Amino acid sequence: MALATRHGLVSMIDSTFATPVNFHPIALGFDLVMHSATKYLNGHSDLNAGVLAGRRGLIDAARKTLKLCGGALDPNSCFLLARGLKTLVLRIARHNDTALTLAKMLAEHPRVHRTLHPGLPCHPQHDRAARLFAGGGGMIAIELKAADELTPAQTAEAFLSRLKLIVPATSLSGVESIICRPAVATHGGLTAEERARAGISDALLRLSVGIEDAADLLGDLDQALADGAFSDAAATI
Repeated sequence: MALATRHGLVSMIDSTFATPVNFHPIALGFDLVMHSATKYLNGHSDLNAGVLAGRRGLIDAARKTLKLCGGALDPNSCFLLARGLKTLVLRIARHNDTALTLAKMLAEHPRVHRTLHPGLPCHPQHDRAARLFAGGGGMIAIELKAADELTPAQTAEAFLSRLKLIVPATSLSGVESIICRPAVATHGGLTAEERARAGISDALLRLSVGIEDAADLLGDLDQALADGAFSDAAATI
């Protein structure tokens, strides 16, 4: 942002994951803020939309391109987005609280090598997140320890196959909790070397925490991480 100011550039930030509830980029001096309204702003995984916010002059310039490209929401999508925004603050509060509860459990679990959530003191950016954000958000990354006789990928797949409430899927931000393995999903197009440089191992999982009861989610994670889950998988190899 400071670099953009010095050189007369427009500063832009994608604040989809933080949402307007947890982070206020305009107050910090950013010129434009982008959101995938498909995600938390809608919150129900049933529309595709985007948001651009900022000073009128910049928005007017962007609107010209929007008109040329023909982007416009249909009436039903407008209704769905307006519906989602009515519960945004309540949903984000639940995402924040439940995700932190799960992250604390996962960070201490013997089957988990590392847990990444900005609300955890062990997160490398925790102090910065605490200063800038009103909450840590609903996203958690965990890397499992490879189980005996299983590769990291087999360990992760054995864990995913045991989940009963949390659904394997590649989206995020809905009221339902979902989980994916980035190595074969969001980052499946990268080579193994590129994924390694980015810190994405075969045992890394991305968990998008929904608004279900925290105790139910904790129970699902705990049973899927039980020793028996990995012993059964090893026996089938």
